[in-house]
Amino acid sequence: MTSSNATSARLALGFSCVGHTFSHLLMLLYPTVVLSLESAWGLPFEELIGLMLVGQVLFGVGAVPAGWLGDRWSVPGMMAVFFVGTGAAAIATGFATGPLEIAIGLSAIGLFASIYHPVGIAWVARNPVSRGKALGINGIFGSAGTAGGAVVAGTLATAFGWQWAFIVPGGLCVAFGLVLLALVASGRVSDPREASRAAPSESSRNDMMRGGLVLLVTIACSGLIYQTTSFAMPKLFEQRLDGLVDTAAGVGALVSTVYLISASAQLVGGWLADRYDLRRVYFLSWLLQIPVLALAISLAGPVLIPVATLMVLMNTVAVPAENSLFARYTPPAWRGTAFGVKFLISLGVAAVSVPLVGEMYRAFQEFGPLLATLAGAAALGGVAALLLPSVRRPPAAQPAE
Repeated sequence: MTSSNATSARLALGFSCVGHTFSHLLMLLYPTVVLSLESAWGLPFEELIGLMLVGQVLFGVGAVPAGWLGDRWSVPGMMAVFFVGTGAAAIATGFATGPLEIAIGLSAIGLFASIYHPVGIAWVARNPVSRGKALGINGIFGSAGTAGGAVVAGTLATAFGWQWAFIVPGGLCVAFGLVLLALVASGRVSDPREASRAAPSESSRNDMMRGGLVLLVTIACSGLIYQTTSFAMPKLFEQRLDGLVDTAAGVGALVSTVYLISASAQLVGGWLADRYDLRRVYFLSWLLQIPVLALAISLAGPVLIPVATLMVLMNTVAVPAENSLFARYTPPAWRGTAFGVKFLISLGVAAVSVPLVGEMYRAFQEFGPLLATLAGAAALGGVAALLLPSVRRPPAAQPAE
């Protein structure tokens, strides 16, 4: 690998990791901001939380065309559009004066944020050497964004007003996009698409079809659990930790702690994915989620915090194996488009998660039935994982030039 290619690869990994943080952070500001809007606007939680529905739909639906553009046009170009567009949409949301404007702003955030996963994750997954480790590192940055969404929103909303919870991180996101544009223009960040077109497939056609179909089922279950948990946890903690925290900042800090601790699971998952049978690693991660979700159904008080941490950890530990499996079962030249389909499913289930959280809370005024539903989804995912084709390890390869 030449010095210029090595520099481009390092910058690509860096911007992909930072982008992963912003994609989750900006999408998860609102579930904590909504706690401030309940009192500021005098509207109920179940009505306010529904304002993020269109944005969550676009976060998933936009993934397929974004991945296709990454394959056909430019990977770094699409990443620059992601940074600038998502950040600008967040800044605009901070100037909203009513529910309609909030909904429009959140929709724009979702549309631009949909670019990241099919383009950024496929960027990382193009090299099969130590793929699990690279995806694990990238995943930690995504988990940091998920954790940061709650604490950033809670802290800024409490200290300066809910508007700044959107404006400050949005401005930082735009700044990273402008730096990336400058690096692309100077030639220091290159486009990896040509090398991908020449790379051989890692699985047979039959294994690709079977593995791809099975993974669509498990990805839907995983996305449902992750998205629903992310949306419900601030309200779950506010409700079940009564007396322990009494501000949006306090709730946000606890939610962030859960996701920061769970972030380490990405490195563990990447290490396991590189060393053991991917199918077994993936199945065990599903199996372990079931009892933890079941345990959380009726828990309240401080003991809920470590159980919620395990709940998220068991879900995230599977991500490097899942992405490694998906990369194995997709043609290299169409990897961005394929990851677009993956994240259309994974993130698109947010269209179910948002009303699921709101309607179950409206019906039961608590989240026990919701957690029971997620435990059932984990059981379905485990059964589906057993149907994956056996994974044959490829011969030792040298890093891509």
